[in-house]
This record gives sequence, structure tokens and C-alpha cells, in this order.
Amino acid sequence: SRRRHTRCSRDWSSDVCSSDLTDEWYTPKYVFDALGCQFDLDVAHPGKGKASWIPASEYITEHSLAQQWDGFIWMNPPFGGRNGLRPWLNKFFSHGNGIALVPDRTSAPWWQEYVHKSSLILFVSKKIKFIDQHGNEGRSPAQGTVLLAVGNRASIALLTASGNGLGQVYSPVRTEDQNPKS
Repeated sequence: SRRRHTRCSRDWSSDVCSSDLTDEWYTPKYVFDALGCQFDLDVAHPGKGKASWIPASEYITEHSLAQQWDGFIWMNPPFGGRNGLRPWLNKFFSHGNGIALVPDRTSAPWWQEYVHKSSLILFVSKKIKFIDQHGNEGRSPAQGTVLLAVGNRASIALLTASGNGLGQVYSPVRTEDQNPKS
């Protein structure tokens, strides 16, 4: 789906990005207002002068998967491609401190592989109408989105967002083979 990625080339398996793309869609400000938190790093930021409402102290705009992520992160990765989210989610869960916005494709293999690793999951109610590069709200997407929390700070933000009416929070139940080995 080309509708809901922050910024990236049409080669969805890559994180090589360009500020010249015309099909960029950004997370609207009300999502961040509902979360009520400040991020240390946006790991998939669209670039200087774009989406200035994202509350992050630092931004990565290109080659994010090859860079070190530090602190409490916000991640709205490219949504396209069958396995395009896997490298992003792998790095997100390895980092272990932040919030990721992903499509709610509960039957997708990547969902089954990664989402149970979340501390909390917020199913956003009312589908997010993402913002285009000109600041205009897009049409309602075909599917919904979820926010995945990893860590205490992220969990508190999702609970705050739920209290602010952004959606419903759920805690994943892990089976024995899904629990990390000690």
C-alpha cells in the first residue's frame, strides 16, 4: 500500500529515501497529542520542514536501518511490500524502547512473528486519515492501524492515548514458546 508510509522509495524493501517523492503520508498531529509524550528519536522522519508536529528531539531521515537508534523512539515505517515491515520490526523490538505505528494486518506472517513481543497494543479507532506532503488530510484507508509499545514509557503513552479516546489497548498473551529465553 502506498498510502501510509512516512517516506521512502518505491522499492519498499529498502530504506533509501528521497525528499522528492510525491506519495508521502504522515501521521497526523492528533495521534501525538493523544500519546502525550516526547520522543528522543523519530527513526523514519520524512525530512526537514516536513511533519514538524512530530514530538522528537532528533530525526533519522535516511538509511535508518543501518544507523544506531538511541532512547525512546517513534517509528512509522514504510507500510508497503509483503515483507517490508520485517527488518523495521526486527530492529524496533531489538531496540526495545518506543512506539511503532503499523497496519493492523492480524493474519500477516510478520504480525504473527512480531506483535506478541509488544508490551501493549493500541488498536486505533477511527481509521487514521494520514496527512499528505501538502498538509491535506487523505481519505480513509482500507484498513486500520495499531500502535505497538515496547517498554514502560511506551506503555504509559498508549494508556494515556486510550484514555484520550484514540483507541483500545490490549496486552498480548504469550505462549511458552513466544517468551524470550532467559
